[in-house]
Amino acid sequence: MIFYVLNFIFASITYKLGFARKLPILKSFLIYLMLAFGSIIITFFSIVGYPITESLLIMSLILGIYRFRLYQERKTKSKS
Repeated sequence: MIFYVLNFIFASITYKLGFARKLPILKSFLIYLMLAFGSIIITFFSIVGYPITESLLIMSLILGIYRFRLYQERKTKSKS
């Protein structure tokens, strides 16, 4: 159960930072519902021994750093 929760959290963060667009609430709910279903499959691979959770953590960190730097760059451009 812990792997499922971690996989869902990291997959949600990765989706939000890298791929999310502004969608209506019902469509967003459907996306996260499918993400929750996909996390079941990802959890199976994590339990078998594949480094899925670690990969999702690294992807979340990289996309977070990318978004932060993009924000800083846009902020400095708007001041110029």
